[in-house]
Amino acid sequence: MGWLVTGGAGYIGAHVVRALTEGGEDVVVYDDLSTGTADRVPQNVPLVVGTVLDADLLERTLREHHISGVVHIAAKKQVGESVERPLHYYRENVTGLQTLLEAMTATGVGRIVFSSSAAVYGMPDVDLVTEDTPCVPMSPYGETKLIGERLIAAAARAHGLRAVSLRYFNVAGAAAPELSDEGVFNLVPMVFERLEAGEAPRIFGADYATPDGTCVRDYIHVQDIASAHRAAATWLGGTPEGTSVVLNIGRGEGSSVREVVDRILKVTGNEECVPDITDRRAGDPARVVASAARIHDELGWTARFGLDDMIESAWQGWRHRHG
Repeated sequence: MGWLVTGGAGYIGAHVVRALTEGGEDVVVYDDLSTGTADRVPQNVPLVVGTVLDADLLERTLREHHISGVVHIAAKKQVGESVERPLHYYRENVTGLQTLLEAMTATGVGRIVFSSSAAVYGMPDVDLVTEDTPCVPMSPYGETKLIGERLIAAAARAHGLRAVSLRYFNVAGAAAPELSDEGVFNLVPMVFERLEAGEAPRIFGADYATPDGTCVRDYIHVQDIASAHRAAATWLGGTPEGTSVVLNIGRGEGSSVREVVDRILKVTGNEECVPDITDRRAGDPARVVASAARIHDELGWTARFGLDDMIESAWQGWRHRHG
């Protein structure tokens, strides 16, 4: 009896695997290795290489490894790419989830923790984003995550699944250098990449209605993301059949892009560098900060790490991977 972690060879997935195994859970990783790497998977954790579109392999894996719950992280997740390739994103993220849920119901696996996203909210015009804030996603990626939440809720009602959908905000940091983010799609690694190339970091827009004119976001350490998944997995064991809840994972605290960039420049020893202010990016809301009250009330979970922890650990990981 254990947990199957889809996407467990990726950046976030590897941290979730570590958190679950450190909590004494048996874990199996299921990953197509399209973005994940096998060296992220601990040697004592089985790795099944396959896609979530492969119904037969999913069913066989669930049966052979006596899986009792799934943490579903595997997904395509680049907003810009989703605009260019919406059919690909719907197939991977929606059809893939449907195939997984069918395999779970066929094998009697009754618990699922689903990695969702704050992208479901779109551009909320509120001080704190709660789980009841209207969802108006602005990209096919965000749409697929919202559809995924609804599909899971419907399956929970129809088939008695126990489910938690976790809406991530802005993830950064690393538990160890070898587990750091290899992608360059988020603010922190994007700044690292510019500095490594001898270029000034970019700030997209400094004329927003915020204290310093730059966008404000809720940044969350990947170790906190992982511990929230472990808390959700544990919590599901004591819930009745048909339970399905949606919870934000955030700190409830906003940091501006300028503040983050300034801290990165300090940590990396580039305090003399002046950021390059460019035009706004289309679709960037001025402020998106999570309310983390519900996850605390439901799971007893609270974020432990601050912005400096995220930046310093991310920098250690960047140096580990880039020399």
